[in-house]
Amino acid sequence: MVSSKTMKISGRKWVGTGCMAMMLFLSACGSNNTADTANSGSAATTAPSAAATTAPSEPRTVTDSMGHKVTVPANPQRVLGSYLEDQLVTLGVTPVAQWSVANGIQDYLSAELKDVPTISYDLPLEAVTSFAPDFIIVGSESSVQNGLYDQLNKVAPTYVLGDEINKNWRKGLTTIGELLGKSAEAEQAIKDYDQKAAEAKGKLTGAVGSQSAAVLWLRQKNLFMVDESQASGSVLYTDLGMTPPNLVTEIPADQKAAWNPVSLEKLSELTADHIFLVNSDKAEGSEILNSAIWKGIPAVKAGHVYELSSTGSWLYSGANANGKTIDDVLKLLVK
Repeated sequence: MVSSKTMKISGRKWVGTGCMAMMLFLSACGSNNTADTANSGSAATTAPSAAATTAPSEPRTVTDSMGHKVTVPANPQRVLGSYLEDQLVTLGVTPVAQWSVANGIQDYLSAELKDVPTISYDLPLEAVTSFAPDFIIVGSESSVQNGLYDQLNKVAPTYVLGDEINKNWRKGLTTIGELLGKSAEAEQAIKDYDQKAAEAKGKLTGAVGSQSAAVLWLRQKNLFMVDESQASGSVLYTDLGMTPPNLVTEIPADQKAAWNPVSLEKLSELTADHIFLVNSDKAEGSEILNSAIWKGIPAVKAGHVYELSSTGSWLYSGANANGKTIDDVLKLLVK
């Protein structure tokens, strides 16, 4: 195994490249404390009740991650949860609009959201208003800065999950289930997913043992690598128990990004047994895939590279996305 020195990059450089990765992600895609629910709509709680299993008969007031007192409608009918569609679909809720960027949408949900119109990822106020939502759920605090929260809240009650919850799809699904009176559905979905993952882990262990795998995303002549906490990385390393490759384990914890940039120099040190390649750059990216560095990687020499469509589930997180990723892994590795 290569020493930890192989991934030492300055914190400032990691921050910059992390931001670049997020910008590329936005351009390419196209991811608990509870308290008793008050009996009246005027009483506030620190979070929605975990005990609810059906939509409440009366509005209730809860506190979101930013300290806002939010009155949740008794039975929201027009929910807007941009980039939270995986959770909403899992709970049997069809949103009034679906997240989009210039290049597209979350294609892996296209069947479930077939007739749902799109809304830009930055939630333009005029567009939000046109969909007349009666409840808005936002994932990240950073998404509602510069007065946007107050503007959205004038359109409909707006609840911010916050990064701490939103980065963990199970916590996000549980919280949204509590907000919408669908805790039972959320609990069952997580149980079903965990059972599926456990069964898949057994099959995968039998097929590849403790072999390692890397998930790489090729975009605009740049390679990015997911770590064990995000998207398909959390599926592979946490849920399915595959061994993270050296370049993943050597990233300092305080410098990890959702997708971590990998230079050609670092790529030459990758020792993964298998590579899952999300290819968003069929044209210009071929330069990397035809390079001597790429061809020298153990997984490439062994023919263990599995190319995946950029419209699939591997860039996302959620019960739906992760379940589809598990299906792909079994199809590719378990013969």
